[in-house]
Amino acid sequence: MKFEPKHLDYKLSPYTELTRESWIEAAKYLIEGAFRHIKSIEDPVVMPRYETEVTYPKKGDPEWRYKAEIFEGLARSFFIAAPLVHIEPDLVLNGINIRDYYRKQVLCAVTPGEKNYVLSYRDMKEADTSGNPFATYQQTVETAALVICLWLSKDEIWDTYTKEEKDRIAAFLSDFGHSNTVPQNWRLFNMLDLSFLYMNGYDIDRDIMRDHAQNILHYYVGDGWYRDGHSFDYYSCWAFNMYTSIWNNWYGYENEPYIAERFEENSNELMKTYPAFFDRDGFTNMWGRSGIYRNAATSPFDANFMLKNPAADPGLARRICSGSLLQFFTRDDFLWEGVPTLGFYGPFVPLVQSYSCAESPFWLAKALLCLHLPADHPFWTAKENGGLWDELSEGETKVTTLNGPGLCVANHERNGTTELRTGKVVKDKSDIRGMNNYSKLVFNSKFPWEATVREDVESQQYVLKYTDDGQILRANVTFWAGEKGSVLYRRQFFDYELETECHWRTAIDLADFVVPCGIIRADKIRMYRRPLRLTLGAFGFPDNGTDIITKEKDGCHAVILKGHDHTGKEKQLAFTVMDGWSGIERTESTGTNPDSEKSIVVYGVTERKKQYGYEPYFLISQVITKEFLEDFSDDEIFPIDHIDYTDPQRCGGYGPVKICLKSGEVRTIDFYGIEAGLTL
Repeated sequence: MKFEPKHLDYKLSPYTELTRESWIEAAKYLIEGAFRHIKSIEDPVVMPRYETEVTYPKKGDPEWRYKAEIFEGLARSFFIAAPLVHIEPDLVLNGINIRDYYRKQVLCAVTPGEKNYVLSYRDMKEADTSGNPFATYQQTVETAALVICLWLSKDEIWDTYTKEEKDRIAAFLSDFGHSNTVPQNWRLFNMLDLSFLYMNGYDIDRDIMRDHAQNILHYYVGDGWYRDGHSFDYYSCWAFNMYTSIWNNWYGYENEPYIAERFEENSNELMKTYPAFFDRDGFTNMWGRSGIYRNAATSPFDANFMLKNPAADPGLARRICSGSLLQFFTRDDFLWEGVPTLGFYGPFVPLVQSYSCAESPFWLAKALLCLHLPADHPFWTAKENGGLWDELSEGETKVTTLNGPGLCVANHERNGTTELRTGKVVKDKSDIRGMNNYSKLVFNSKFPWEATVREDVESQQYVLKYTDDGQILRANVTFWAGEKGSVLYRRQFFDYELETECHWRTAIDLADFVVPCGIIRADKIRMYRRPLRLTLGAFGFPDNGTDIITKEKDGCHAVILKGHDHTGKEKQLAFTVMDGWSGIERTESTGTNPDSEKSIVVYGVTERKKQYGYEPYFLISQVITKEFLEDFSDDEIFPIDHIDYTDPQRCGGYGPVKICLKSGEVRTIDFYGIEAGLTL
């Protein structure tokens, strides 16, 4: 059953009609689905499970993994319940008062001997036979959610505990807060545990706190983003920018003013460009790991309002948050047995990571934490506005390029979509899931990434096949070279590994630039061996009955797809191949598209046969999309008037290549010298 809000206000919210009352309804919609499976106040938050191959716990797992699932269910559903407990403390679901339920289950989770005890760090370390002195456990993650929720429901739950009960909870939190953690965003979990204890009068090791905080601060790369491992994704937003704002209030402003000031500056810096990451409808892009957290990507807006001097525009922030909520909650495939699916929309195994369990999607409730803002806060009272989307002229595309995290965002006025191009990506050459999450050439807010459809074809990715031995390679590392003359430059390596010098690795130099409904690619192959076959897929297209149209003009080939997504919305895509390609083919797939069961991927094909022959190096193509079925014009499908090459052979082996568009614009592609600026 999809979410259908009853409280609507077009005057206050002309874009989404949602109000604070609508958000309360959304929170109830989520928590009611969970409590459908909780029969008594003694039951843990363990939800029905349909996926057992990827997610945990698995048969043979140690006890702590089963306990971690109980803790995930408790802490992450508490994200939904805690604001409601404060707003409506007498709320009863499935015959259970949710305030009483969470009050009891928190105590059970931290009390040895209780059925729903989730184990302390010390318990797990003593039972750990791995020999790893730096072992970490999932429970550390959930302690941070727990303390946030105890803060949100302070009057209704935390303050009602006896001193002995508070001490018991504090001892449990102190054990995790002062113990090992993963040296990335997990440091923030320990910081919140310790700051919650400090805020409530318990002793903590301030040097441990300071060590974690200075490390988190120095993960910062600029533009409001933090590095979390090799690659960048929404963790920078729903972890770093959310938790640092809370930490500032609980501990930082008072005890570490220098670090707290930097965290505030960084959050405000993010607010300058973060709205551009969402499309005209407020949709969140499917990008990076943990896509099952969905609209949690909007949580930095709420976090910014916790700061002393927030920079976020409240009307724009609510418009984006509400739009992203509607993106997911109004779909009929969002829930399975009342619980958010392990997917982006419906169930979608290719998205799921092994560190997730059936209860993990409740993490999306970070988006609902904005309910802690009082009813008279500007976030709720300001009139919605469309931000940059209200400022774009007809047919304009606004490009935002962030060199710190290696991210480039395009907001297309003509179709309302947002396209994200990423750099600074490092994945293991066997990690196809990781490549799908991070290495797509473009991520589109209305065309979520398609999983592997065929061994030699990927959507929005090059796949290389050496035709002499049949070896198939994918690009697992992307270097960032930045923007020059409105052209974004990157380089991808195929099957990259540190053990092999890069000159013995196949690579492709990437250059792309925006047009009103999409992006034109002008990439240059850098191959150390041939013969080879290259394919490049367009976005995966949901196939719920698709019209397929082919066109050819001046030696260029195009395929146009027209149809509807799972919800019945009109979709259209045109893929054009120009210089360097031999043609377009297509493949049909099942189970690889997050929107619809069936899908189509059209892809370009080309071959190079001479080991050192001077054959065409440039591969020029275009993908454009629309959210309606009105025909693209011929000039949109075939946008190039002519191409000027420096070399007389017109292969693009050396010298600038000028692409002259029918619109009168000219884009010059010149890879010479980018070697000096490649960064990870």
